[in-house]
Amino acid sequence: MKKIPFRWDIVGSFLRPEKLKKAREQLKQGEITQEALTKVEDESIIKLIKKEKELGLKAVTDGEFRRRWWHLDFIAGLNGITVYDFEARAFGVASKAQGTFVSGKLSFNQSHPFLDHFRFTKKYADAEGVVAKQTIPGPNMIFLDSFILSKRYHENPAYTSKDDFILDLISTYQEAIQAFYDAGCRYLQLDDTSWGALFDDHFRSLIQENGYNPDELIQEFGDITEAVLAKKPEDLAVTFHFCKGNFQSRWLYNGSYDKIAGRLLAIQAFNGFFLEFDDERSGSFEPLENIKDQRVVLGLITTKTPELEGKAELKERIEKASQYVPFEQLCLGAQCGFSSTQEGNDLTEEDQWKKINLLVDTAKEVWQEQSV
Repeated sequence: MKKIPFRWDIVGSFLRPEKLKKAREQLKQGEITQEALTKVEDESIIKLIKKEKELGLKAVTDGEFRRRWWHLDFIAGLNGITVYDFEARAFGVASKAQGTFVSGKLSFNQSHPFLDHFRFTKKYADAEGVVAKQTIPGPNMIFLDSFILSKRYHENPAYTSKDDFILDLISTYQEAIQAFYDAGCRYLQLDDTSWGALFDDHFRSLIQENGYNPDELIQEFGDITEAVLAKKPEDLAVTFHFCKGNFQSRWLYNGSYDKIAGRLLAIQAFNGFFLEFDDERSGSFEPLENIKDQRVVLGLITTKTPELEGKAELKERIEKASQYVPFEQLCLGAQCGFSSTQEGNDLTEEDQWKKINLLVDTAKEVWQEQSV
């Protein structure tokens, strides 16, 4: 199996094409059918895969074109989850949002729509000779948002104990991982921003108000993640992506990796980590000393703004990171996807592709013959 993550790699989401955004709005207004929207999604994804291949990416995604949210669409497809609408004021902006809470016994839905979504992506990725990468939210997204911090859950708890819930959470994800593997997936990524709540002062206070100790949760988040990966097939590469939030170019969490790095980066079942290092809020590379033998994709290229980073600066920062992680374990990537939600970040598609070009070209120059 090729080395995953690759020397130049992507987080997963891309800006939605105008044709796709228009079709989604038409469905909302009752002007087209779901079948018509799916046709536009299919066409957009096939075109995207060709573009990703053309730009030199070795792993491609469907851009998350079928999703409204990077995380909620997957979580909503599980058994025992209820979705609700609310007005959000997170990320410093008011917006219509959705949340989830655990409303019954949690389990994996073997007819989860993401499985067919992946099969479609794999078919066209195989035709282009590239690897199909699947992204799903990590288990602690459910633990934090749909359980620990959920007012609706606490008003009507579905479990008599936290331990019972955690057992179901673990088995749900073990089954999900196996289901994607059986569908042909060999590159799976867990996106899990929930770890940011464990070092952000505001969210640490919210966690405490709900009766939990955020420092104890650092260990527990790690234990859950390791248990989820304990039964993964040997030839399935699994990576972990963390950023501090990304909604219309806005961020959510403050703080550095220092508090969580010792536990998170010790999870050796991961083949690699995608970590955000695109601005001063990210802190230094020092926490990377906790890495064992996994690869680290340095998220040095921001997806929040259109300004292009300089190659010289990127190379200098890779050199600095190599003081903490062996050079041969380093890779280059963006700090997040370009469109964590259907709204997308504040840049154009042209800006997006310039960023990908910069990513690929810089990595090829840095690692030269070490191209995989």
